[in-house]
Amino acid sequence: YLPWLGYFDRIAKSDVHVILDHVQYEKNSLVPRNKVRTSQGWAWLTVPLKTKGKEDFSIRNLEINEENPWKRKHWKTIEAHYRKAPYFWKYASFFEEVYNLEWKYLLPLVEYTNWYFLDCLNIKTRLVRSSDLQPQKKKADLVLELCKKTKATTYISGPFGRNYLDFSAFAKAGIELRFHDYPHPQYKQVFSGFEPYMSTIDLLFNHGPNAREILESSNSSLQKV
Repeated sequence: YLPWLGYFDRIAKSDVHVILDHVQYEKNSLVPRNKVRTSQGWAWLTVPLKTKGKEDFSIRNLEINEENPWKRKHWKTIEAHYRKAPYFWKYASFFEEVYNLEWKYLLPLVEYTNWYFLDCLNIKTRLVRSSDLQPQKKKADLVLELCKKTKATTYISGPFGRNYLDFSAFAKAGIELRFHDYPHPQYKQVFSGFEPYMSTIDLLFNHGPNAREILESSNSSLQKV
């Protein structure tokens, strides 16, 4: 939900990006939430989920708790803290529309807003849902299986992949491993000082059409094993 810059930089550096929609949601993960800049520093925007009596917690089946007035809260928070940003009104109508639509499940909301981010950032990477690939493996074996199913020759992992991926298994499969390290770029925000790791809306509202250039100005690296 409203991802940070490093997520989109990794997508931009890929030919194919696999959305892990069939795996289980991990409590307190960033799947339903992210940070936005405020006058006090930052604040979480969290989409409330239905958990009581639920057995299936796969990401594609996560239901939103519609009894919680989260949409009104999110839009009011965004508008209150970003309305004076240079490019807020260029993008405001899209987000106002998002918070006026009905969302029963989290995944359609995430995909709808992420497609918008990708368009604004001019990122053309092909997206594939993991559920459409019908994988059978789990954890590190799952990653390798998805690489094989998409005929990958290189896999771009997040930095934490160094802790759990089986390097030898990838080498045996003829798939090169690269680790994506993203030093966060600094840019002018609507409030003084700089808070990193905000949602990408922070960059869009503050820098508009220059967002892609700033996104890629971090000198992120794809380190080999």
